[in-house]
Amino acid sequence: MTTVDDRHSTARDWVRVYEPRPAATRRLLCFPHAGGSASAFRPLARAAPPDVQVVAVQYPGRQDRIDAGMPAGIGALADEIVAAIGPDIRRGTTLFGHSMGSMVAFEVVRRLRPRFPAPVSRLIVSACKAPTDIGADRPDLDDDDIREFVRDLGGTGSVVLDNEDVWRFSLPALRADLRAIHRYRYEPGPPLGCPVVAIAGAQDDTATAEDMRRWRAFTVAGFAVHTMPGGHFYLDDLPSGLLPLLTDA
Repeated sequence: MTTVDDRHSTARDWVRVYEPRPAATRRLLCFPHAGGSASAFRPLARAAPPDVQVVAVQYPGRQDRIDAGMPAGIGALADEIVAAIGPDIRRGTTLFGHSMGSMVAFEVVRRLRPRFPAPVSRLIVSACKAPTDIGADRPDLDDDDIREFVRDLGGTGSVVLDNEDVWRFSLPALRADLRAIHRYRYEPGPPLGCPVVAIAGAQDDTATAEDMRRWRAFTVAGFAVHTMPGGHFYLDDLPSGLLPLLTDA
Protein backbone atom coordinates (compact mmCIF):
# COMPACT_ATOMS: atom_id res chain seq x y z
CA MET A 1 0.00 0.00 0.00
CA THR A 2 1.34 3.43 -0.91
CA THR A 3 1.46 5.85 2.00
CA VAL A 4 1.79 9.59 2.18
CA ASP A 5 3.61 11.82 4.65
CA ASP A 6 1.07 12.79 7.32
CA ARG A 7 3.25 14.99 9.52
CA HIS A 8 1.72 18.20 8.21
CA SER A 9 -1.92 17.14 8.44
CA THR A 10 -4.59 19.49 9.75
CA ALA A 11 -7.44 19.17 12.23
CA ARG A 12 -9.79 18.42 9.34
CA ASP A 13 -7.75 15.31 8.55
CA TRP A 14 -7.94 14.01 12.11
CA VAL A 15 -11.47 14.59 13.40
CA ARG A 16 -14.97 13.53 12.35
CA VAL A 17 -18.23 15.07 13.57
CA TYR A 18 -21.18 12.85 12.67
CA GLU A 19 -23.87 14.86 14.48
CA PRO A 20 -23.00 18.58 14.37
CA ARG A 21 -24.28 20.55 17.36
CA PRO A 22 -23.23 24.19 16.98
CA ALA A 23 -24.84 25.20 20.27
CA ALA A 24 -23.05 22.53 22.34
CA THR A 25 -21.19 23.81 25.38
CA ARG A 26 -19.11 20.67 25.99
CA ARG A 27 -17.06 18.33 23.79
CA LEU A 28 -16.36 14.62 24.07
CA LEU A 29 -13.23 13.80 22.05
CA CYS A 30 -13.15 10.05 21.32
CA PHE A 31 -10.20 7.81 20.43
CA PRO A 32 -10.87 4.40 18.77
CA HIS A 33 -9.58 0.94 19.61
CA ALA A 34 -6.88 -0.95 17.68
CA GLY A 35 -7.98 -1.44 14.09
CA GLY A 36 -10.94 0.86 14.74
CA SER A 37 -12.00 4.07 13.09
CA ALA A 38 -13.89 7.22 13.97
CA SER A 39 -17.17 5.70 12.80
CA ALA A 40 -17.15 3.43 15.87
CA PHE A 41 -18.47 6.46 17.77
CA ARG A 42 -21.30 7.31 15.39
CA PRO A 43 -23.98 5.70 17.66
CA LEU A 44 -22.59 7.58 20.64
CA ALA A 45 -22.73 10.85 18.71
CA ARG A 46 -26.41 10.28 17.95
CA ALA A 47 -27.26 9.39 21.55
CA ALA A 48 -25.36 12.21 23.28
CA PRO A 49 -27.28 15.08 24.96
CA PRO A 50 -27.89 18.22 22.87
CA ASP A 51 -25.27 20.22 24.76
CA VAL A 52 -22.48 17.69 24.10
CA GLN A 53 -20.62 17.64 20.79
CA VAL A 54 -19.08 14.23 20.12
CA VAL A 55 -15.90 14.46 18.06
CA ALA A 56 -14.15 11.28 16.92
CA VAL A 57 -10.47 10.98 16.02
CA GLN A 58 -9.66 9.29 12.72
CA TYR A 59 -6.29 7.54 12.81
CA PRO A 60 -4.28 7.24 9.58
CA GLY A 61 -4.42 4.07 7.52
CA ARG A 62 -8.17 3.41 7.57
CA GLN A 63 -11.40 4.41 5.82
CA ASP A 64 -10.96 7.81 4.14
CA ARG A 65 -7.34 8.00 5.38
CA ILE A 66 -6.31 4.64 3.96
CA ASP A 67 -3.31 6.14 2.14
CA ALA A 68 -1.94 8.03 5.15
CA GLY A 69 0.93 6.33 6.95
CA MET A 70 0.34 5.16 10.52
CA PRO A 71 2.99 6.55 12.92
CA ALA A 72 5.45 4.03 14.30
CA GLY A 73 4.20 4.14 17.88
CA ILE A 74 1.63 5.45 20.36
CA GLY A 75 3.81 8.42 21.29
CA ALA A 76 4.38 9.42 17.67
CA LEU A 77 0.64 9.13 17.01
CA ALA A 78 -0.08 11.38 20.00
CA ASP A 79 2.51 13.88 18.74
CA GLU A 80 0.75 14.17 15.39
CA ILE A 81 -2.69 14.49 16.98
CA VAL A 82 -1.56 17.27 19.32
CA ALA A 83 0.17 19.11 16.49
CA ALA A 84 -3.02 19.01 14.41
CA ILE A 85 -5.80 19.55 16.94
CA GLY A 86 -4.12 20.55 20.21
CA PRO A 87 -4.87 24.28 19.81
CA ASP A 88 -8.58 23.42 19.36
CA ILE A 89 -8.82 21.47 22.62
CA ARG A 90 -10.21 23.86 25.19
CA ARG A 91 -11.91 23.86 28.57
CA GLY A 92 -15.06 21.81 28.58
CA THR A 93 -13.42 18.98 26.61
CA THR A 94 -13.43 15.42 27.93
CA LEU A 95 -11.13 12.87 26.29
CA PHE A 96 -12.50 9.33 26.00
CA GLY A 97 -10.39 6.44 24.76
CA HIS A 98 -11.48 2.85 24.28
CA SER A 99 -8.91 0.04 24.43
CA MET A 100 -5.82 1.28 22.52
CA GLY A 101 -7.56 4.65 22.33
CA SER A 102 -7.09 4.97 26.10
CA MET A 103 -3.32 4.97 25.65
CA VAL A 104 -3.50 7.45 22.79
CA ALA A 105 -5.76 9.77 24.78
CA PHE A 106 -3.49 9.50 27.83
CA GLU A 107 -0.41 10.42 25.81
CA VAL A 108 -2.31 13.31 24.18
CA VAL A 109 -3.21 14.75 27.60
CA ARG A 110 0.42 14.46 28.72
CA ARG A 111 1.52 16.48 25.71
CA LEU A 112 -1.20 19.10 26.06
CA ARG A 113 -0.28 20.10 29.60
CA PRO A 114 2.99 21.92 28.92
CA ARG A 115 1.74 23.50 25.69
CA PHE A 116 -1.85 24.49 26.43
CA PRO A 117 -2.74 25.24 30.12
CA ALA A 118 -5.37 22.91 31.66
CA PRO A 119 -7.45 22.32 28.55
CA VAL A 120 -8.96 18.96 29.52
CA SER A 121 -11.86 18.53 31.96
CA ARG A 122 -11.48 14.76 32.35
CA LEU A 123 -9.76 11.74 30.87
CA ILE A 124 -11.96 8.65 30.55
CA VAL A 125 -10.12 5.40 29.86
CA SER A 126 -11.90 2.21 28.88
CA ALA A 127 -10.99 -1.48 28.52
CA CYS A 128 -7.24 -0.85 28.72
CA LYS A 129 -4.65 -1.68 31.34
CA ALA A 130 -2.63 1.11 32.91
CA PRO A 131 0.37 2.52 31.01
CA THR A 132 2.91 0.61 33.09
CA ASP A 133 1.10 -2.69 32.46
CA ILE A 134 1.10 -2.86 28.66
CA GLY A 135 3.82 -3.25 26.08
CA ALA A 136 6.51 -5.86 26.93
CA ASP A 137 8.08 -5.76 23.46
CA ARG A 138 6.23 -8.90 22.41
CA PRO A 139 6.93 -10.31 18.94
CA ASP A 140 4.62 -9.28 16.14
CA LEU A 141 1.59 -11.53 15.67
CA ASP A 142 1.20 -13.34 12.38
CA ASP A 143 -2.04 -13.01 10.42
CA ASP A 144 -3.59 -16.14 11.92
CA ASP A 145 -2.80 -14.99 15.46
CA ILE A 146 -4.36 -11.60 14.75
CA ARG A 147 -7.48 -13.31 13.43
CA GLU A 148 -7.78 -15.37 16.61
CA PHE A 149 -7.18 -12.29 18.74
CA VAL A 150 -10.04 -10.44 17.04
CA ARG A 151 -12.31 -13.47 17.36
CA ASP A 152 -11.58 -13.80 21.09
CA LEU A 153 -12.37 -10.14 21.75
CA GLY A 154 -15.76 -10.43 20.03
CA GLY A 155 -17.89 -7.36 19.43
CA THR A 156 -19.15 -6.03 16.13
CA GLY A 157 -15.58 -5.70 14.86
CA SER A 158 -15.31 -9.47 14.66
CA VAL A 159 -17.85 -9.57 11.81
CA VAL A 160 -15.00 -8.70 9.43
CA LEU A 161 -13.79 -12.26 9.92
CA ASP A 162 -16.80 -13.49 7.92
CA ASN A 163 -15.74 -11.64 4.76
CA GLU A 164 -12.25 -12.40 3.50
CA ASP A 165 -12.06 -9.27 1.33
CA VAL A 166 -13.06 -6.98 4.22
CA TRP A 167 -10.68 -8.78 6.53
CA ARG A 168 -7.72 -8.32 4.18
CA PHE A 169 -8.62 -4.65 3.77
CA SER A 170 -8.76 -4.16 7.56
CA LEU A 171 -5.67 -6.19 8.42
CA PRO A 172 -2.89 -3.61 7.73
CA ALA A 173 -4.30 -1.02 10.16
CA LEU A 174 -4.93 -3.64 12.82
CA ARG A 175 -1.44 -5.07 12.43
CA ALA A 176 0.13 -1.60 12.74
CA ASP A 177 -1.94 -0.77 15.82
CA LEU A 178 -1.08 -4.02 17.60
CA ARG A 179 2.59 -3.48 16.83
CA ALA A 180 2.37 0.00 18.37
CA ILE A 181 0.74 -1.41 21.51
CA HIS A 182 3.30 -4.19 21.92
CA ARG A 183 6.19 -1.74 21.57
CA TYR A 184 4.79 0.91 23.87
CA ARG A 185 6.96 1.94 26.80
CA TYR A 186 5.70 4.27 29.49
CA GLU A 187 8.10 7.14 30.06
CA PRO A 188 7.83 8.31 33.68
CA GLY A 189 6.58 11.84 34.20
CA PRO A 190 4.38 13.99 36.42
CA PRO A 191 0.84 12.69 37.02
CA LEU A 192 -2.08 14.31 35.24
CA GLY A 193 -3.83 17.28 36.77
CA CYS A 194 -7.28 16.30 35.49
CA PRO A 195 -9.60 13.65 36.96
CA VAL A 196 -9.44 10.16 35.47
CA VAL A 197 -12.45 7.85 35.12
CA ALA A 198 -11.75 4.19 34.30
CA ILE A 199 -14.35 1.83 32.81
CA ALA A 200 -14.21 -1.96 32.54
CA GLY A 201 -16.52 -4.43 30.86
CA ALA A 202 -17.76 -6.89 33.48
CA GLN A 203 -16.90 -9.88 31.26
CA ASP A 204 -13.66 -8.47 29.84
CA ASP A 205 -10.71 -10.64 30.87
CA THR A 206 -8.21 -8.43 29.02
CA ALA A 207 -8.76 -5.38 31.27
CA THR A 208 -10.63 -6.20 34.46
CA ALA A 209 -11.94 -3.70 36.99
CA GLU A 210 -8.91 -4.52 39.14
CA ASP A 211 -6.64 -3.75 36.20
CA MET A 212 -8.42 -0.44 35.64
CA ARG A 213 -7.88 0.60 39.28
CA ARG A 214 -4.16 0.86 38.55
CA TRP A 215 -4.89 4.03 36.56
CA ARG A 216 -5.26 5.78 39.92
CA ALA A 217 -1.49 6.28 40.07
CA PHE A 218 -1.55 8.54 37.00
CA THR A 219 -3.52 11.50 38.35
CA VAL A 220 -3.40 13.83 41.33
CA ALA A 221 -7.05 14.80 40.76
CA GLY A 222 -10.20 12.71 41.22
CA PHE A 223 -10.35 9.05 40.24
CA ALA A 224 -13.17 6.52 39.89
CA VAL A 225 -13.70 3.05 38.43
CA HIS A 226 -16.98 1.88 36.88
CA THR A 227 -18.05 -1.48 35.46
CA MET A 228 -20.38 -1.86 32.49
CA PRO A 229 -22.26 -5.03 31.49
CA GLY A 230 -20.59 -6.82 28.61
CA GLY A 231 -17.15 -7.77 27.38
CA HIS A 232 -14.28 -5.88 25.82
CA PHE A 233 -16.60 -4.16 23.35
CA TYR A 234 -19.41 -3.33 25.78
CA LEU A 235 -19.42 0.07 24.04
CA ASP A 236 -21.13 -1.47 21.00
CA ASP A 237 -24.36 -1.80 22.98
CA LEU A 238 -24.28 1.63 24.66
CA PRO A 239 -25.37 0.29 28.07
CA SER A 240 -27.80 2.58 29.90
CA GLY A 241 -25.30 3.76 32.52
CA LEU A 242 -22.59 4.68 30.03
CA LEU A 243 -23.93 7.85 28.46
CA PRO A 244 -24.35 9.77 31.75
CA LEU A 245 -20.87 8.65 32.77
CA LEU A 246 -19.34 10.03 29.56
CA THR A 247 -21.30 13.24 29.30
CA ASP A 248 -22.10 14.44 32.83
CA ALA A 249 -19.95 17.37 33.91
